[in-house]
Amino acid sequence: MPTLNAVNVKGIFESEGPMTQDMLTQLESAVSGSQLTEVRQAVGDLQRQMEGGRTSEGMMARAGVGSFLLARQDQADKLLAQVTRDGLALFIHGQCLTALERPREAAERFELAAKCGFDPVGCALRRAGAMRAAGMVDDAEKLLRSVAASAASRAEYSFQMGCIWADRGDALTAVEYFERAVDMDPHHTRALFWLAAENSLRGNDDDAIRYYERSLSRPPFYIGALLNLGLMYEDRENYQAAAFCFRRIREYDPTNQFAELYLKDIEATQGMYYDEDSARQEARMKQLLSRPVTDFELSVRSRNCLAAMNINSLGDLTEISEQELLSGKNFGETSLLEIRELLSAHGLRIGQHLHKIHSREHVVDQNLTPEEQAMMNRSIGDLNLSVRSRKCMSRLNITTIGQLLQRTPDELLASRNFGVTSLNEIRQKLTEMNLRLRND
Repeated sequence: MPTLNAVNVKGIFESEGPMTQDMLTQLESAVSGSQLTEVRQAVGDLQRQMEGGRTSEGMMARAGVGSFLLARQDQADKLLAQVTRDGLALFIHGQCLTALERPREAAERFELAAKCGFDPVGCALRRAGAMRAAGMVDDAEKLLRSVAASAASRAEYSFQMGCIWADRGDALTAVEYFERAVDMDPHHTRALFWLAAENSLRGNDDDAIRYYERSLSRPPFYIGALLNLGLMYEDRENYQAAAFCFRRIREYDPTNQFAELYLKDIEATQGMYYDEDSARQEARMKQLLSRPVTDFELSVRSRNCLAAMNINSLGDLTEISEQELLSGKNFGETSLLEIRELLSAHGLRIGQHLHKIHSREHVVDQNLTPEEQAMMNRSIGDLNLSVRSRKCMSRLNITTIGQLLQRTPDELLASRNFGVTSLNEIRQKLTEMNLRLRND
């Protein structure tokens, strides 16, 4: 399971002076990773100190920003409303007010944040978004155009332009801008959310799930994303993952009736009746797929190639593509034809169950959070591999970090043109993310 470098949460909340961008980035990392409880405790400690009579603008800023990252918008608003000089805290308050659907107040806070010295371009982009949400679409676009020279290279600019086009009913142009925003910032939460919703509307459930998962890679975590993702998991009968999402919503909003209702539905689903004949047929298929390839008469070359690729059963052959087989060292068309005939004799075919591999990308156990799942589904391109390693990944149909982590070093080395140098490169890239290959 992925882990993140530890953040000195206590030190950030106890420090003096205004909040900095580095502090915010570290807190986002802590909330996204394994230090969520520490952040909650630190925010609670600050609040108790303030209730005891010890208070300052710095304390209110930190407690407010922490509350915002924990998706406690009402609490964050009460704290940040008392901040007058901390530019970053004012900027976060603007985001908080936007989430609370108070866009005119949000625009004022973004403007004040800029006057206090916080990123004037970023404040202008957010202010344009607040103006658009208040119904001033033309004025919002005018403001965006006025800062385009310095803002066009930012993901937020593309996102806000996408929102303008969406409000005007041009969904295709809006999607182009949202995709551009995600290309610039793979963790742009709101652009990812819009893309997820758009793909869900078009029936592209696989893409929608990936976008929703990625939208949960950076706090604050939107309840709408968790709710929609949970429902999509439930539609796929991935009840454990769906329940995780709904429980997470209750952590942020204990009064959320939808989460409570959906959790009850999942509990009821656990008692569903299953057809016995279907269960017996499934058991027979499972037994067939588990049969080792050594039970069948294959040429020595085919046996050795399959062993080198760690393919041990008929089931393994139904979960790999012909392209992947041909990428193995010494595996040619003759061996491929032999494997085809073997599977055909048992009513199977190569790659028959490839969809199961894709489904596994979305399985979340109780110890794997949506944020960690999002890391597993990050593009393999995020590793910035060399050309040779990238080509090997392509031949093996490895497109995500999660798929890469399912492979062993020996499986990778069995691929054509994949050597120790490429293996060491991948190991180094994964080590930088505190990850490693299977059995490594």
